[in-house]
Parts: sequence; C-alpha cells; structure tokens
Amino acid sequence: MDRIQSDVSNLALISSIRANMCAFFRTLGRSFPEDYFENESYARWHMPVAHPWFNGVLCSSLPEESDAAFIEASIRYFRAQNVGSFTWWMEPHLKCPDWQPILASHGFGFSNDTPGMAMDLREMVEPGQTVNGFEIREVMDDASLKIWAHIFTTGYGLPAAWEPSVCELEQRLGLDLPVRNFLGYLNGEPAATSTLFLGAGVAGIYNVATMPGARGKGIGAAMTLRPLQDARELGYRIGILQSSEMGFGVYQKLGFRHLCQIEYFHLALT
Repeated sequence: MDRIQSDVSNLALISSIRANMCAFFRTLGRSFPEDYFENESYARWHMPVAHPWFNGVLCSSLPEESDAAFIEASIRYFRAQNVGSFTWWMEPHLKCPDWQPILASHGFGFSNDTPGMAMDLREMVEPGQTVNGFEIREVMDDASLKIWAHIFTTGYGLPAAWEPSVCELEQRLGLDLPVRNFLGYLNGEPAATSTLFLGAGVAGIYNVATMPGARGKGIGAAMTLRPLQDARELGYRIGILQSSEMGFGVYQKLGFRHLCQIEYFHLALT
C-alpha cells in the first residue's frame, strides 16, 4: 500500500483526486495482463467493458515529437479491438494544455464535465437517520459478486450485455484490498453498489449505483458512507470521488467539497 496521505490542503487534495484515479486505472488494466501495456512513459489498458474509461492511455511525461508514433499505434490497437472510443489521461503533475496540441492533431476531443470532490475524513458528516430495512454487506464471494455486477449494470443504466464483462472484471480484481465492493440490500433485496479503492495514499469511492425503484431514500449516501468509514478505520485521512449530476448534492451533505473538474481527452473510432 502507498503511504497514507495526510496533507489536506486544496492543492494536495486536487492532486490526490487525480492520483487515485490514475492508480485505479493501472489496477484495472493489470487485471487483464494480456491486454495491458506499460513502460516509463505510458500505461495502456483494454477491457471487455465497452465504456471509454475502461479503454485508455495514461501518460506520465511531457509530449515529444516521437509520441505521435505511440498515439497512432494506440489508435490502431483500439480500432483492431473493435473499441468504439477510448480515453487519454495524464498523471497529476501534467497539464492538459501540454498534450492538447498533439492530441487535437489526431482528432481527440477534450472533456471536463465531471466534478472532482474530496474531503477530510475527520470532518465527514454522518447522517443520524438510517434507511428503514436497509443493510450493507461487503462482497465476500463470487455469488455476491455476480449479484453486484447485475445491480451495478442496472443501476447505472448500462447495456445488459455488459453485465458478464463487468462481472469478469470484478472477479479478476479479486475480493481483497486495495479494492473492496459493497452490496446494499433493501428489505432483503439487492438494491445498490459501491466500491472502495485504496490508492495513492487516499480512499477513492467508485461505482455508487442504486436501482431506480430504491432511489430518493438516502441509499446512495449510505453506500458512500460505509466504505469511507472502513477507510477511516484503516487510518486513511482523505476520501475522493468523481461525482455524477445526481450524486453531487448527496456528496456535499456528507462533507465532500468540489475542488476540480476531471480532465481527459477522448477519441471516437466509429
């Protein structure tokens, strides 16, 4: 595990948001070693989940003229894998304007529409009111993992055909830290998911999803709070996440602050 981050200044928190994401992408990619490439300059991952965040490149250095060859090779690679689009990310010490000219020349677009949020776990707001009939269980076996994949896919409104690929990804990631998955049950029925990822010295929250019929009850907040409590018990000081529009107000009430926008490039291949 990385050294636990204790600097809660805004600059450090912004860097932690990006660093945790970068560590998460590397962890995801390494779970499919047959489709993972990494050297001192890049990491490139391809997974069967057809979302562009699950197919991408992470760069670690400033661009040089020779990088055009790797960009072109990556475009050919993802096209050969029948990937509809893929993403291009940068380590926290790099800035998007550094890479924008060379990527734009290859047709990449730019996105910064996802809020990046962070909080000091010592200041976490824990709602006093619980959801009646609701309990959260840690995913401990393959049977629960299959249920988790179904609820996550349905809750996010993803194509049902993606469910087996999501399940395979989570099975490859395993049941031990740095990744820990949670299932929420409402009146005994599975209704929500979330994931804790410990990376870059902070606790990242991912995959918060709630079934449509269970929304508006405080379940999303509970599914976010539980992994943060676990992280705090493990000694972690900082929690980070990337917010959807639906979850933004929920996260603010828990104590998360909106500190940046998640910046990345993307290229459509179809």
